[in-house]
Amino acid sequence: MSVLPPTGQLIPVDAPFSAAQESWLAGFIAGIAAAGTATAPSTPTTTVDVLFGTQTGTAEALADQLVAGATARGLGGRARALDDVTPEQLAGMSHVLVVTSTYGEGEMPDNAGLFWDAVQASTVPRLEGLQYAVLGLGDTSYDEFCQAGKLLDTRFEQLGATRVHDRVDCDVDYEDPAALWTAAVLDRIAAETGATGGTGATGTVTTGTTAAGGAGSTRASRPGSQWTKRNPYPARLVENRLLSDPRSAKEIRHYEFDLGDSGITYAAGDALAVVPVNDDTLVDHLLEHLGATGDETFDGRSVRELLRTDREVRTPSKDLIADLVQRAPASELAAVVAHGDKQELDRWLWGRDVLDLLRDAGDTAPGLDELLPFLRPLQARQYSISSSPLAHPDRIHLTVASVRYGDDHRKHSGVASTHLADRVQVGDEVGVYLQPNAAFGVPADGDAPLVMVGPGTGIAPFRGFLHERAASGATGRNWLFFGDQHRDTDFVYADELSALQADGVLTRLDLAFSRDQAEKVYVQTRMREQSRELYAWLEDGATFTVCGDASRMAKDVEAALLDVIATERGRGADDAVDYLADLRRAKRYVRDVY
Repeated sequence: MSVLPPTGQLIPVDAPFSAAQESWLAGFIAGIAAAGTATAPSTPTTTVDVLFGTQTGTAEALADQLVAGATARGLGGRARALDDVTPEQLAGMSHVLVVTSTYGEGEMPDNAGLFWDAVQASTVPRLEGLQYAVLGLGDTSYDEFCQAGKLLDTRFEQLGATRVHDRVDCDVDYEDPAALWTAAVLDRIAAETGATGGTGATGTVTTGTTAAGGAGSTRASRPGSQWTKRNPYPARLVENRLLSDPRSAKEIRHYEFDLGDSGITYAAGDALAVVPVNDDTLVDHLLEHLGATGDETFDGRSVRELLRTDREVRTPSKDLIADLVQRAPASELAAVVAHGDKQELDRWLWGRDVLDLLRDAGDTAPGLDELLPFLRPLQARQYSISSSPLAHPDRIHLTVASVRYGDDHRKHSGVASTHLADRVQVGDEVGVYLQPNAAFGVPADGDAPLVMVGPGTGIAPFRGFLHERAASGATGRNWLFFGDQHRDTDFVYADELSALQADGVLTRLDLAFSRDQAEKVYVQTRMREQSRELYAWLEDGATFTVCGDASRMAKDVEAALLDVIATERGRGADDAVDYLADLRRAKRYVRDVY
């Protein structure tokens, strides 16, 4: 049996890894090397259960890494979504690692809500025999930073479990702290249980579709990719066309990226992360206001390039807001913050970027050197993929609304959406990487019915779903609820949808154009109008999927769905909630919301 070369020879000096990642990877490779010299593989005596809660797939990917790391250390490992675990199963586990993001304003992600409800019950089993640790993923720009992880960490402790390692709360740049936490937790468990690397054990990844008709695909079918946030693939833009009518109040565009030799394989329902570049005009105005040329350096980088590619200059950070309030306690911003009303602060901040706040602060504003540490790292923007790999294996399609607002005094625009629309030409390269979402996809059973609710750009993944069902020969019925403001100007992909109807792929299409009549009509209006038929589809095993705005649309759609269930079953609101919970458990109510 061949023996791997020393770890240092396997990790090139110019590899795009941080020190923390190299440390974790070195341990993983060492485990594999030990496996190559082991004389008698043995069965692991300790299994690490990795439970994840995710909205976009990041926590799920980290769960896979934890299983791989456990295996390398001679531990057993298996990863599952939190909602796939009952309190009774949890009580039977010995070592649990929880990785969870936080959705919205401190809420559990979609595949963790049922678990959270269950462990709060007064009858939940005690967990005295359990050792655990929690890794939280979040964004400090939100008030309830990593709240889901904090809640689960506290609840496990209340139930008597023993914390094997302190919780770590990760901001958007999670890679280094997550890698350090992973290495520390797994090393400690391995040391305390006497596990040794190289037992030949393999991690069991059990998430994905577990019920007939459920959405999503198995985790085992999702290969990894070398292209990441730190190492994006330079994809060539091959198409950029306007979908909405020029008369529309919106600007919705269709983009296509050539995957070339990237090796990227995607699934309908995945997202594509686009690495943006800030608008040069905005950067120029910001430098001018600061009295800088851009040729100055900060941490060895040109300030101009730093502001263009590495710093968020659209959305002011909480640290910057706090600094401005401290500098000018009598300012309008300080007065709003003093009220302690988050909604009022959000309204005041809406549409204001970093330059706006600096101008408002006047002479009290921080200078260049003081400002730069307050600017958050510029993040990639994720967009639901609107194509199917069965129909377009070498390309990824996106459906993106260009964000533009403001007046003659100041024009504002979205970071990534207008970068694509205005500053990237066909033939240019854009940094991208795949964000898999195993929990959101077409039903594994091609005969199962599928209901899709996606107004506006929420139609994106459902265009991919329909192409997937057509290309795979799926026979299940497909029902799409779509809407926007005006049919004449906002009915994107109208010709495609008509063709899919004519071909028998799209069984039903219910449209809701809110401003084509005096009384506004939305997709949830159409749902209630088709209450009996919609419930019949659910009873026939349909998967109900939603994509779009989380703050209003998704909540309104869920309320309408509960109304439909309560009306047709006639057993009251509590029964409807239980019915919907059963759909969630069966992976038949899934959402891709943002």
